Formats: sequence, structure tokens, C-alpha cells
Amino acid sequence: MSSIGTGYDLSASQFSPDGRVFQVEYAQKAVENSGTAIGIRGKDGVVFGVEKLITSKLYEKGDNKRILNVDRHVGAAFAGLNADARHLVERARDEASSYRHSYGDPIPLRHLTERVAGYVHAHTLYSSVRPFGVSMILGSMEQDGPQMYLIDPSGVSWGYHGCAVGKAKQNAKTEIEKLKIKEIKGWFLGVAARPSRQPHIKVI
Repeated sequence: MSSIGTGYDLSASQFSPDGRVFQVEYAQKAVENSGTAIGIRGKDGVVFGVEKLITSKLYEKGDNKRILNVDRHVGAAFAGLNADARHLVERARDEASSYRHSYGDPIPLRHLTERVAGYVHAHTLYSSVRPFGVSMILGSMEQDGPQMYLIDPSGVSWGYHGCAVGKAKQNAKTEIEKLKIKEIKGWFLGVAARPSRQPHIKVI
């Protein structure tokens, strides 16, 4: 019974007898069924790439972007449900703005990731809410170099040099592993630093 979730998938706060939380697994399945998103962190920047699945010729070009600005030095790419992702990006923007207002400095990506990951995790603890069907890649250019983190629907976050989420993540990971990521240098169409200027992001 527990292997298919019957009776144990009605609440995000309920474990099955074999220790699984099915609603979190369903959220991860929503990510796996969406277009692929990748992030690569080089020596002097971070690049994001996303696969946009066009299911109708009637869609307006450029709508529902999956690479977004969070702060002047932070960008995000995601795979999963667009509406959930927009909510998380707004939350990340609020956290970045609050930190800047309180301390007068841009928020370090590690702190931003911890705050957003905690918010995502809180939605796996109560029966009145559901997990977010989104995996989000956050990248930034900071004084000590580029940073990149991935947040899962469970609220777990990891730092990466290269990562992929979505429908073709395994193929993307295989190709990323062939690259000498730590040696990659140069301009990226993503998060980058201008020489002798404050770090910034550029979203294409």
C-alpha cells in the first residue's frame, strides 16, 4: 500500500510506513516533467540556460521567462511550475531587499539560499500547505568570486560548480561533467562581472 502512496499522500506532514513523504515526491515529479534548466559556475561568472517547451504556436514570444533577476548581483533559473517559481523569486527578492535595508550591503548568496530553502522546507511540514513544485538554481557574482546553489522542493540546498534539473537533467549532467568547469573563464550570458566595476547580472 505504502509504495504507491495510497492513504499516505493526503498531507505533506505525513510519513508512509517506509519513511517517505509522497507530496514531496510529487513535487519533485513536477520538476522532472518540466523543461531542463542548467547552471555552470566558472572562474569569473555563472551562466544559466533553460529549455522552453512551446506547446502552442499561439504563445506570445518572450513570456513566462525562466531566468530572472533576484537582486543586482543575483540571478535565478528554475524548473517546475512557473507560478510556484514566481512566488519563490518574489520571496527571494524580499529577503535580498530586507538584508540590504538592514545591513547596507548586498546579501551573500549563502545567506539568501538558506533563507529561501528554509521557506521552501516550511511548506513540507504542515498539512495546511503543499510543497513547491520547483527546483531553483541561484547564482551570484560576489567579491570573492562566483557562487551557485540549487534548492530542491524538499528545502535541501547544495552548492555546485555545475548542475541541471528538469526533464533531461541526466543527459545535461553527463555533458557538464565532461567540461573542465573550474578552468572556464570569460564572458557568460548570465551572471558576470564587469572589469573594475561592481558585480552585476545580465539576463538575456
